[in-house]
Amino acid sequence: MNEQITGYIDHIIYRNEENGYTVLVLKAAGEEETTCVGFFPDITQGATIEAYGSFTHHASYGRQFSITSFVEKAPEDTLAMERYLGSGAIKGIGAALAARIVRHFGEDTLRIVEEEPERLAEVKGISEKKAREVAAQVTEKADMRRAMIFLQKYGISLNLGARIYQKYGQGLYQVLQENPYRLAEDITGVGFRIADEIAARIGIQPDSEYRVKSGLFYVLQESAGEGHVYLPREELFQQASALLDVDLSYMDKHLMDMALDHKIILKQQEETINVYPSKHYYLELNTARMLLNLNIRTPVDHEKAEERIRRIERETGTALDEKQRFAVMAAAENGLVILTGGPGTGKTTTINAMIRFFEQENAVLHLAAPTGRAAKRMTEATGHEARTIHRMLELNGIPEDNAGRSAIHFERNAENPLEADVIIIDEMSMVDIFLMHSLLLAVTAGTRLILVGDENQLPSVGPGNVLRDIIKSGSFPVVTLTRIFRQAQESDIVVNAHMINRGEQLKLDNKSRDFFFLKRLDTDVILRVVLALIQDKLPGYVKAKPSEIQVLTPMRKGALGVERLNQVLQRYLNPPASSKKEHMTGERLFREGDKVMQIKNDYQMEWEIRGLYNIPIEKGVGVFNGDTGILKEINDFTETVLVEFEDGRFCEYSFKELENLELSYAVTIHKSQGSEYPAVVLPLLTGPRMLMNRNLLYTAVTRARKCVTIVGSEETVREMINNKQQQKRYSSLDLRIRELTGEVL
Repeated sequence: MNEQITGYIDHIIYRNEENGYTVLVLKAAGEEETTCVGFFPDITQGATIEAYGSFTHHASYGRQFSITSFVEKAPEDTLAMERYLGSGAIKGIGAALAARIVRHFGEDTLRIVEEEPERLAEVKGISEKKAREVAAQVTEKADMRRAMIFLQKYGISLNLGARIYQKYGQGLYQVLQENPYRLAEDITGVGFRIADEIAARIGIQPDSEYRVKSGLFYVLQESAGEGHVYLPREELFQQASALLDVDLSYMDKHLMDMALDHKIILKQQEETINVYPSKHYYLELNTARMLLNLNIRTPVDHEKAEERIRRIERETGTALDEKQRFAVMAAAENGLVILTGGPGTGKTTTINAMIRFFEQENAVLHLAAPTGRAAKRMTEATGHEARTIHRMLELNGIPEDNAGRSAIHFERNAENPLEADVIIIDEMSMVDIFLMHSLLLAVTAGTRLILVGDENQLPSVGPGNVLRDIIKSGSFPVVTLTRIFRQAQESDIVVNAHMINRGEQLKLDNKSRDFFFLKRLDTDVILRVVLALIQDKLPGYVKAKPSEIQVLTPMRKGALGVERLNQVLQRYLNPPASSKKEHMTGERLFREGDKVMQIKNDYQMEWEIRGLYNIPIEKGVGVFNGDTGILKEINDFTETVLVEFEDGRFCEYSFKELENLELSYAVTIHKSQGSEYPAVVLPLLTGPRMLMNRNLLYTAVTRARKCVTIVGSEETVREMINNKQQQKRYSSLDLRIRELTGEVL
């Protein structure tokens, strides 16, 4: 229920300057105090406001009034005017000067300040220059006040209204009346749907040119979230028509206009026209060009190189097979090499041989992987420090611009490239087109780049299919390891993973030491079995803590989806206790001790690594989609939570930023990419055919180091192995490469 309270702001308890979130005390006429919270673009002590909202109860601070909209009222008497002027609302005027102004002008003070502020120079202590400065401030505040009232008429929140005013100033009236869809392009967090709601309130027609163009571009942008770099025109039109509820005939003309405005690129491919956001097209094109620039062949003395490889074998006590030797030689001879293969085929042994080979040349090596967990695994496997690609490129988060957009900037780029002779990137299947482009910008021709990955793993979360497309282009040396080594053959995890990849059915007879199947056909029974495995059975068997055992599932929704699994697992693995603080945000409950995961890239999030006595020893920025950790502390007073990520980074989240975190007792198989766990538990009963496929099962099984346990239906496992269908991903890096080499015209 919307309630109203009126009073003056006695004092401000807390204010977040970045987003305007404010806690203040409002005094009514009878001097009754009310604690209020809300987002205020520009509010100061002493101001009189009429606020609308509702009373809520905070667990720590008690009764509060949550303000959804407000109107700033003019001071009604000389006392209120003196209080307002002396509050700091206008820079340069303090309490003493405010009293002199009110004594001089009396009840005419408000009119003088708003209409003739230059007359303030009549007051002792105010120069003509200061009077002009006050006039400018008063005009600005009045303009903002009018703008906020105007925006509230259309249901625009205070927080969003402040950002709109920051971006457009007095131009906001023209933007909203002519083309409110500009908000979706210019201001982060608005998006097409919010702009569309605003447009409907203003009276923009459903078949408006602005609406159709904005809807088409929105569909293209949303498709990037599903991994697409482009969409075929017909598919784009179908999705846009469903979104906009307008006929397909409206689309074609507007698409050509967008192409003429360089917002999109149209490319003919056989009988189909593909539609790219311009940014995505040029990302692929420039990535292709930079890959080809690195593809330099270097003459090598084969006899000396072979002798060096034999020496490495003797020193390490390893015997490389023919393909592994060929891979090391290819890395010596070529500026760009791709090494691919499934589990147990010796990729790590080959990487180690390459490292030793180049170390004998005193080469400077950089090792990196897309995620912190993958980088940690690479460090353990090679004995050489590996970093995330973001840290290697020296990520520098840039504050939001006045449109509310945050930028990503790497200190290592074309102007300041990486100082390395050899760069080895592992888990390449996870690298999307954005990160690949940034990496290549920082690599100079002459540096050897070795890309390592398993092309049968799921593709990246972000747009593109980089590893597969590079291999598919046929333009670069690719070494595919296929032999499963004897030690790996002893692991049914490895053997079964390769059988899944070949489409062969598994023997689910539980005669294995590391691969188990428990037939259960009821979801509640499956949940009980999963809990028993994590709490009792597996920790001792794999010598790991319950928190290190990971539940993986194909989907987010449903009885065995991530959301329900996390609620159940949290209840039993981290139950409530008087010693543990909790915080509810939306429908998510967070509790101290929870396993959590970052679910979107945040290039500005600050982190620190702490040493003895919690003293910071390293600081940086950037937390990324898929980073996991433990929620260590909830602070109700500062409204923050502290998370320690697996690689030792500590990050402080405001309560508002908790939308970027979720529980991770269970995670989707897609989110587990690049990770390795002592034991994996897979509840598999039913699910959408598009998700329940061979590729997904293969990825899940290869995440386990010591033990895989599938709980559910044998029929579901069989169907997943038989289902080769994968969600279609529209990418074309291979075509851009072949165009540049002249193979495709």
